Amino acid sequence: MLTTAKRAGPYDPLVPSSPAERPAEAPELAEDTTSLTPEERVAPTWTEPLARSLSRPFGGPLGRHALVGRNYFWTAARVILLLAVLTLLAGWVQKSPCIQQYVDDKGQVQLDWRGSRQFTALCYSDTVPLYTAERLDQPGSFPYITSWKDDEGKPTEHVRYMEYPVVTGLFMWLNARVAQGLVALVPGLPMTVIVFFNVTAFWLAVAWLVTVFSVAQIARRRMWDAAIVAVSPLVIVHAFTNFDTIATAFATAGLLAWARKKPALAGVLLGLGGAAKLYPLFLLGPLLLLCWRSDRLRAGLVATGSAIAAWALVNAPIALNPASRTGWREFFRLNTERNADPDTLYNVVQQWTGWQGFDPGLTHGQPPTVLNTVSMVLFLVCCAGIAYVALSAPTRPRLAQLGFLVVAAFLLTNKVWSPQYSLWLVPLAVLALPRWKLLLAWMAVDALVWVPRMYFYLGTDNKGLPIDWFLGAVLLRDAAVVLLCVIIVREIYRPERDLVRQSGEDPLEGVLAGAPDRRLVTPARGAPSHRMRPRSDADDHLSRTPDAV
Repeated sequence: MLTTAKRAGPYDPLVPSSPAERPAEAPELAEDTTSLTPEERVAPTWTEPLARSLSRPFGGPLGRHALVGRNYFWTAARVILLLAVLTLLAGWVQKSPCIQQYVDDKGQVQLDWRGSRQFTALCYSDTVPLYTAERLDQPGSFPYITSWKDDEGKPTEHVRYMEYPVVTGLFMWLNARVAQGLVALVPGLPMTVIVFFNVTAFWLAVAWLVTVFSVAQIARRRMWDAAIVAVSPLVIVHAFTNFDTIATAFATAGLLAWARKKPALAGVLLGLGGAAKLYPLFLLGPLLLLCWRSDRLRAGLVATGSAIAAWALVNAPIALNPASRTGWREFFRLNTERNADPDTLYNVVQQWTGWQGFDPGLTHGQPPTVLNTVSMVLFLVCCAGIAYVALSAPTRPRLAQLGFLVVAAFLLTNKVWSPQYSLWLVPLAVLALPRWKLLLAWMAVDALVWVPRMYFYLGTDNKGLPIDWFLGAVLLRDAAVVLLCVIIVREIYRPERDLVRQSGEDPLEGVLAGAPDRRLVTPARGAPSHRMRPRSDADDHLSRTPDAV
């Protein structure tokens, strides 16, 4: 892809100290490219020690006379997408032990989860049990209309419906119908539930490729940062654990539309993402704050209105249909009634202190009202703090920075943090804080929470782990996310430390590009008041220290 005249390190005298010192032919070589000139690109082997080390088996860091952007097939975007495909294949292999079958003593083909394989092999995926649990295996079933009884014959008997939002629920149903059709048409295929998993995994992989591509397009000057999204350890563990890559695809595509100055399309995509999982709608808050600060509130309202309209349009046929109205409410009912999940700080405190929680003695069907109120109030307080940061920062914060803070605040204060929710943070983290070592360390810690989680569910009687290992891993994960938030806030108030701003303006500015930047709130005395150091386009990114935190 790239040719080098001689290996050069980040401070090698062979590396040009400014674009003016590059070879005279460089501007001519850039004429046939459709994106960025070589001077506008940030070379990760010059700025990231990790990339520099990894490049050694392939010839070392980018050289002074390297021809950038001249290969018409192995472009940066295609290499990044290839890395994503390989990572997704590793994710499928990681789940593959849970989609094996065997023939039992009665001659019946069964899914091979003998010996709690889903826990011992760390391959558990919601996709497999939900095929029957959500009645997707039943002919003639339809989400939000088909109902069933859980705990039938017991005092806790209750009616159930599809528990996922509309886009996700219909996605599951369509994949189930495709899987059933394939099994009927193609002889020799494995069990229908296995085909269902594979069909679902294919589309979830496509959704993550959309996520990676969108991040690469947004990053532009720092396109190679998208490689961290592509190879994230969280993708290997959780891309196929549930259905969250659909939401990340809509969210990042919506951000890309905003970056391309298409607020209505951005709103539509965020609204569709909100109809798959709730979190894409949270990005509208930071977007509105930045528009208000920049006197571009109309664009923010267009995006917000489009998001609401798209969400309503998708939900209306189910929510307003008398046959499916009750089923549509199931998602909201379950999220209201469920208690603190094992992966939350609330559960950590309960387990380690013996505290009975905010709502002790609840009976089946009773919502934990106090817990719901506390988690909502804590999230709103965090949002108020983020709004203060957005309006008081010396330079307009970047959308990805505020978006990460809001989503992280929701996960940290919410009563539910399903392990795959961490995928929500991956694209936002890369766009907000592109420090490769730091992000990969956080992702590795977060992914490794899966190990004690699975062995805790296995049980100590089955040679599993006691709950303390799992709770400790949860605390480490939360501490890592808090650390990322602290660093992001620090860079908001000290924008000269922001690597993205060092290579140019906010790539997610969109319609805010060139807009006035007004600090609407004056920080309290003693608060940071640093302003961005004036910078010319000739500043050399080689002189920066990207690993300084």
